[in-house]
Amino acid sequence: MDSKGSAKRSNPAALLPILVFLVLYLGMGIVFEYVLKIGMGFYSIPIVVVFMVALLVACLQNWKLSFDDKLAVMARGVGDKNIMTMILIFLVAGVFVGVTGRDSAEAVAYFLLSITPAWASVAVLFVAACFVSVAMGTSVGTITLITPIAVAVANVSGFSLPLCIGSVMGGAMFGDNLSFISDTTIAACNTQGCEMRDKFRANFKIALPAALVTLVLILAVSFNAGVGHLEIPEYNLLLLIPYVLVLVGGVFGLNVFVVLLVGVISGVLITLSTGTVDAMSLLSSMGSGASGMFETIMVTVLVSAMCGLIRENGGFAALLAFIRRVFKGGVGGRLGVGLLVGAMDIATANNTVAIVMAGPIAKEISQEYGITPKESASLLDTFSCVFQGIIPYGAQMLIAVSTATELGSGVSAFEIIPNLFYPFLLAVSSLVYIVLLGSRKKGK
Repeated sequence: MDSKGSAKRSNPAALLPILVFLVLYLGMGIVFEYVLKIGMGFYSIPIVVVFMVALLVACLQNWKLSFDDKLAVMARGVGDKNIMTMILIFLVAGVFVGVTGRDSAEAVAYFLLSITPAWASVAVLFVAACFVSVAMGTSVGTITLITPIAVAVANVSGFSLPLCIGSVMGGAMFGDNLSFISDTTIAACNTQGCEMRDKFRANFKIALPAALVTLVLILAVSFNAGVGHLEIPEYNLLLLIPYVLVLVGGVFGLNVFVVLLVGVISGVLITLSTGTVDAMSLLSSMGSGASGMFETIMVTVLVSAMCGLIRENGGFAALLAFIRRVFKGGVGGRLGVGLLVGAMDIATANNTVAIVMAGPIAKEISQEYGITPKESASLLDTFSCVFQGIIPYGAQMLIAVSTATELGSGVSAFEIIPNLFYPFLLAVSSLVYIVLLGSRKKGK
């Protein structure tokens, strides 16, 4: 912690804006989803408006500061280089997803299904969802695209529908956690001030063991199922090139803007040359992809402003004092970061928002406990994906259930949850990583 941060007076009341947001958002979400039975109830709430209310509460605190001084504090929070970088990456990543579109993702799944034996179809769904989500950077988009294929696999085979959908959801969360263009990765890296390739390497040590065990478990569960013939539609492998370029560029540590621009340009050339879409439709898709990031950007701006006031008013100092009392040593500090973002995710049902909210606090925790930026970014992203992957009211689960229902295959969230092997194994892998890493640091 810097000298300025450590000099702040501890003031638990300064955390009130966060509490106001959580009570309003979680309370209205529960009422909409479970009392009024509104489909996708949590996502019917105008989250930007709720954050504005929380920001107003922060502005009404600390009467020693004039409103002009508070505006200056908020401007410093929003004007941080990492926040500006994050916003620009969000926009370019949105354009990339708009360019690549549905056909590219479906080509991955159909290609893998065509070259593997039918008895391995569920494992293929998991692998396909892993690849697509890493390339696209969106778990919800991956689930939307691959769930219809999972329903088709379940309908012509002896595999259960909850197993097929659970495998797709697990693969989608794998990529959400690791992708270089995932909004969670962008938020985690920029709030902690680390390079994406460094976070990827730290994250990979946690995610890969969980993914491999998941794959073995899926094969073991599905091995004896009777399988029928699955019709494979036509697909174009050229559509995979933008994904591969982005993935390779990210792994080799190229500048994220360069990587995304290469992906966008290659996607434009390939989709136009293959006749997948016409020029006007492509422009429209690019615009839709960018505009799809607007809410996330507004949340980032509002949270940055709110956290600036909370820090100024002594809220972060109070939270750190509490964490010092409860969590001890390197293991405790790392667990504190994970549980902090997990609690935010349970309350918001949005892992990106959870990371943006928890990020500034996690950074101060990390400085206090000697946690490197790449470790804290990895823990933020991983724990947010663990909780987001299993909560029954998250967008991922709601999209999967509603897509299956629209296709005439009814399934409930509580049937799918026991088949979410990857999120549960990712939690186990994360805890093992924390214990081993914390113990090793202590030994040194």
